[in-house]
Amino acid sequence: MTPTPTWARAGLALAALAALAACGSDTEVTIGSGDYAVNTRPSFLVGTVRSTSYDGTADDLLTAGLGRAGLASAVAPTLSATPTAAELRKLAIHTNYRAIVDTTAGGGFGTLYGPNIGTDGTVGTGDGKIAGTEHIGIGPGGVTMMVQVPSTFSASAPCIVTAASSGSRGVYGAIGSAGEWGLKRGCAVAYTDKGTGNGVHDLQNGTVNRFDGTRATVAAAGSDSNFTATLSATELTAFNAATPNRFAVKHAHSQANPEADWGTMTLQAVEFAFYVLNQQFGTALPDGSRTKVILPANTTVIASSVSNGAGAALAAAEADTAGLIDGVAVSEPNIQLPPTAGLRIERGTLPAYTGGSKPLYDYFTFANLLQPCAALATAATGSPFGYTGGTAFVAGNRCAALAASGLVTGATTLEQANDALARLRAYGWEPDADLLHASHYLFASPAIAVTYANAHGRFSVKDSVCGYSFGAVDAGGLPVAAAPAAIAGVFGTGNGVPPSGALQLIWNNAVGGARNHTASASPSTGALDFAFDGAQCLRNLWAGTGAQADALRAGVAAVQRTANLRGKPTIIVHGRNDTLVPPNFSSRPYVLRNAQVEGTASRVRYVEVTNAQHFDSFLPFAGYDTRFVPLHLYFIRAMDAMWAHLKTGAALPPSQVVRTTPRGGTPGAATAIAPSNVPAIAGSPAAGDRITISGSTMSIPD
Repeated sequence: MTPTPTWARAGLALAALAALAACGSDTEVTIGSGDYAVNTRPSFLVGTVRSTSYDGTADDLLTAGLGRAGLASAVAPTLSATPTAAELRKLAIHTNYRAIVDTTAGGGFGTLYGPNIGTDGTVGTGDGKIAGTEHIGIGPGGVTMMVQVPSTFSASAPCIVTAASSGSRGVYGAIGSAGEWGLKRGCAVAYTDKGTGNGVHDLQNGTVNRFDGTRATVAAAGSDSNFTATLSATELTAFNAATPNRFAVKHAHSQANPEADWGTMTLQAVEFAFYVLNQQFGTALPDGSRTKVILPANTTVIASSVSNGAGAALAAAEADTAGLIDGVAVSEPNIQLPPTAGLRIERGTLPAYTGGSKPLYDYFTFANLLQPCAALATAATGSPFGYTGGTAFVAGNRCAALAASGLVTGATTLEQANDALARLRAYGWEPDADLLHASHYLFASPAIAVTYANAHGRFSVKDSVCGYSFGAVDAGGLPVAAAPAAIAGVFGTGNGVPPSGALQLIWNNAVGGARNHTASASPSTGALDFAFDGAQCLRNLWAGTGAQADALRAGVAAVQRTANLRGKPTIIVHGRNDTLVPPNFSSRPYVLRNAQVEGTASRVRYVEVTNAQHFDSFLPFAGYDTRFVPLHLYFIRAMDAMWAHLKTGAALPPSQVVRTTPRGGTPGAATAIAPSNVPAIAGSPAAGDRITISGSTMSIPD
């Protein structure tokens, strides 16, 4: 480790100090017995770095002053009529924490995981508040970065954890996963919204979010706008006349395809963290600059996060030519590879999967078409949020539309539904996902298909791709002006992918005019069918031809990775029941391809958890609670294992299946979880639990 500066004690000449201050960040100057460089601001930062200290009592880094009980409460923090940045931050932390973690006691919050759980797993009685400093910086294209430095950070044993946001969330999007783990370890946490987040432009009223979440007019916000749609005055007037009361959202409409740069954005967050730490802990020089004492060589850096943030961490590790990252531990990553022939995944007695990694847009548009119908299948009986009454009728119309288009077969709705589910299985979803298609269509598939169509194609909001737009609706599903209070608080409540808060997914091409896509009849069928024509249009952007399809496929190619992690030790955790990012399309082929690309240099481990799925925040829902365990707990255990490996040389756990036991009980009132439900990741798993790779084949036990 670089020694503590001694220039003051040595009585060095001012000329030597001036020479030190003048040198670049990559230049070292010898002073006394040590080599030191000046800490310089990263060139990618735009504007002023905003720094705030939190005392750990009234307010703090992890819980925004809410404490464990406040995070667990379903009652959200209130906002004033004109919300302040502090109010919006508190609401954003409450929203984003609860979006990642099941905060019910029966699910394990407060006993197995949570702010009060020590790094050794000890259950504490405190509220988990963490004092420290928080630093917000803006990168190219309006990417928001944040570094939280807990008061327990040790400059003599420095560590950094990356926390790219999950999904399309804002900069606090990983606070409940990588953020909490890192802060409790005394590490600085390097967050990034990775070009997504709650940049919401009210096109009708001309207001936007500033980076701190507060609302202002486009003119007043200026360069402090999180996102302003690129429209000329003429284009804006025409758009508002044709489709009034609509909104542009950053991930969908920035025209940047941010996923292509998620690795770079995550690495920049790490560089920002080193800058912040050296500003705080480096020795002051006469001109006000600081020496660099916290360096990659003496700092433990773990790339981490979940879902999209996990994909960003893997992308960063692939792109890390400077050796910033020491290890990777992620959960349920959205990671995509180019087509690779010959990959084979065998799981027990199930048919082998040979499709390799699939692009997220490919499988989401496939699911968006088939899931409403498949949810009526025999094997989907008893699904959480399963269809009944009018919803089942509309889903049946979707089955009929699919059959008329030759996309499913069968003479009856049930036969068509069974065929739709069989086609999802043949595409790569496994039987473990059968019961989750209904809820995933309700909460995720259409929104993600629309957002990524726009993002990958770099389309403008004015393009209204496949007839979709974002806005508020009334009880009948018709577009209306959004409630001002709901938009004022969108930074705190939004998830970056409408439907979110006041913003819903509107289909402009519905029979009778624009309305919520769930209440839309298709021109081709004349029936209420969840906007079948719109879903088919989204699918055709992937499988069809034309300028928009070409632009979208080019955007998809730009986000595909290499699976070369440069020999970094890596643990990837995935739930076997993941229906949003199925393991066959993501983790399994990524790990298999890594073994081919890196060969004997590979240090990747894959842990697949039974009875676990993508959304721990769904676990309190009836039917989820009895069937599934928190995958979050295994994310923590993977982080702990990586920490032990990097700090003590402990062996990485072998690739394996971890066999959990569901809580059981009555849906909506499941039996409280116990440690026996969630066994540890084994240091020496049984032969029947080991995941192995031989050549181009991955073998996974049932």
